[in-house]
Formats: sequence, C-alpha cells, structure tokens
Amino acid sequence: MKAVFERTSGLIDRETHYCPGCTHGIIHRLVGEVLEELDALEQTVGVASVGCSVLSYHYFNCDMTQAAHGRAPAVATGLKRVLPKERLIFTYQGDGDLASIGMGEIVHAAARGENITVIFVNNAIYGMTGGQMAPTSLLGQKTATTPEGRAAQTQGLPIRVSEMLATLDGASYIERVSTHDVPHVIKAKKAIKKAFQNQKDEKGFSMVEILSTCPTNWGLNPEESMQWVKDEMVPYYPLGVYKDHSYKGDGV
Repeated sequence: MKAVFERTSGLIDRETHYCPGCTHGIIHRLVGEVLEELDALEQTVGVASVGCSVLSYHYFNCDMTQAAHGRAPAVATGLKRVLPKERLIFTYQGDGDLASIGMGEIVHAAARGENITVIFVNNAIYGMTGGQMAPTSLLGQKTATTPEGRAAQTQGLPIRVSEMLATLDGASYIERVSTHDVPHVIKAKKAIKKAFQNQKDEKGFSMVEILSTCPTNWGLNPEESMQWVKDEMVPYYPLGVYKDHSYKGDGV
C-alpha cells in the first residue's frame, strides 16, 4: 500500500506532553516539515523558550538549546553572529515568554535586523504556569489573575505584537497566521517556510505569529477552542502580512 502521509524527519518519534487540543503539536510539525523540505535539519539550531514549549527540544530533530525566560532572541543573536553562514537559527516562543518578560529582547532583535527566524505562538494566556493573564489576553477574557475578565482600566489593552514590530525598520518579514482549521494550517506552513527562506537569503529579522489554542486554561474542549480562535482572537488579531521587505543594515 502506498503511504500518503508520513511522519516528518524534522520531528523525533515520541509521545507528546501537550494537552489534548493544543495546537503546539501542529506548529511543531509545520516547522519540522519546513526544515526537512529545505534540507536544513543538519544546519539548524533552535532556541527553546520558557513556557509550554519549554520541552520543544524533545521534539525537533535538529540541534536545540535552552534560553532563560524571555531571552531566546538574545541567545539566537549570539548563535547567529558566531555562525552567520553555517547555521539557520530559530526561536520558538509563547506569548508570555515573548511579549512579557521577553518584550525588550524581541523588540531590539527586530530593531537590529538580526538575521534570525522567530516562531511566536500566541494563545492569549500563560499556559504552563496555571493560566494567568498574558499581555495578549483579550478584553473580558477570564484568567487565573483576571477571574472577572480582563479590564482595560486596570489591566490595560492586549498587545498586538506583529503590528508593533512591523513599525521597526530592522524587521524584514512579519506575518500573523492561525491554526484553527486546515486552510489556515496550510497558510501557516507557507509563512513559516518563507521566514526560514528569508534567513537563508540573509534578508534579516523574520517573525511568524501563530494564533494557537489552550483548551485547558480556556476551560473549553478542543472543538470549542478552535471556534474561539476564529470568533474571538482573529477579529482582534487580524491575519495577514504586516511587513515584507529586505533589510541589510543599509537603511532601506
């Protein structure tokens, strides 16, 4: 019988630790497939963040290293500057890691035009630590630290990271995608592939923001979680390309 679907060599064969319905697994597969298709697994180094994806080094079939909370862009910068031609460097970060404690790191990595690829998983909540409000949690969203729902008067407004980073001259490619249905998963893979290809072409800083689910901390089942991404997250975090041009440090 002809195989029509196979495990990508970009991932290691092991049981997942992610909750049922969490789309980290889908995103892992997309990254693994892209690295396999680019024939880049032997040349790639990934930087794991702190959060639900802290164990991502157990899954990707490439070299991985671990960064302190929020510091993945700094680690990636060091790796890329030491091995600018020899390695593809990517970070894999959640919204709590990237948009809270790591906000300064990601902003300045983008502003410098570091030639790295950032995979930014936005599920609008702190997943690993118990469901606290994240910088990306939506207004009215109930979390462990906003049991009555996030209020603008006391907790401020959710941060749109892609729109913010797109204003920086050093950013080369910024796109927001989603994983709530098959057509959007296909689009997400195309964006991830473009972000890695941009690095190979030395175009500068690339980030793909991926809207993801967190059924456990949202208090929803997997099907409801997919619908919540579509109905609640996408309207506030519109999908699309926010920046797409080369940056080589010459002011263009």
